[in-house]
Amino acid sequence: MAVSLSFAGETFRPLPCGGLYWPAQNALLVADLHFEKASFYGTLGQFLPPYDSVDTLACLIDAIAATGATRVWCLGDSFHDAGGPARLAGPARAALQALTRTLDWVWITGNHDDRAAATLGGRVMVEAQAGPLLLRHEAERSELRPEVSGHYHPKLRIRLRGRTVSRRCFAVTTTKLVLPSYGALTGGLDIGDPAFVAAMGGPVSAYVALDDRVLCFPATRAEVRVG
Repeated sequence: MAVSLSFAGETFRPLPCGGLYWPAQNALLVADLHFEKASFYGTLGQFLPPYDSVDTLACLIDAIAATGATRVWCLGDSFHDAGGPARLAGPARAALQALTRTLDWVWITGNHDDRAAATLGGRVMVEAQAGPLLLRHEAERSELRPEVSGHYHPKLRIRLRGRTVSRRCFAVTTTKLVLPSYGALTGGLDIGDPAFVAAMGGPVSAYVALDDRVLCFPATRAEVRVG
């Protein structure tokens, strides 16, 4: 069952994987893929399972197939660092380049990767205007136009039946929609964190996407308690 979220007069479908499908544009929006994060830490002598890029890419391919999207906007930090594309293994590189050849693919630059993804096809932009929305990596508090971004990896902590559960979420105000991180190895920032509250510049609602519904929570600095 498709479930929806309304923002800036547009209807979106939040996905449990962290992507946001925009039916009117037949577009899939994702943020903070952080491809090659494990290999980056490997260069520093901290060895992590080297499967994050493959897992993230497989999840992305599944989301594209499930939605039928013909456009993909990656909202920054698609790679964990500027050297990430060079470290991407051959099969994953080929699969990603096949996607950028066959889809209308846009890489928004982020603070981790800048223009690094340009070698893999698609278009690279600092920000983009799509319909009524401004697409960028990091929300700007002073921006009055409706914007969709990433960067903060929003998560919601829920106190449920005596235990705390943390879930990635879509964070929404009247003018800002921040996507959760998509990457397999990425963490998250609680939406009550002062840095996040300051960036959003107003009351925040948190949307948690499940397979059959979207849960909405009014967010405060305290944990949300359910039950």
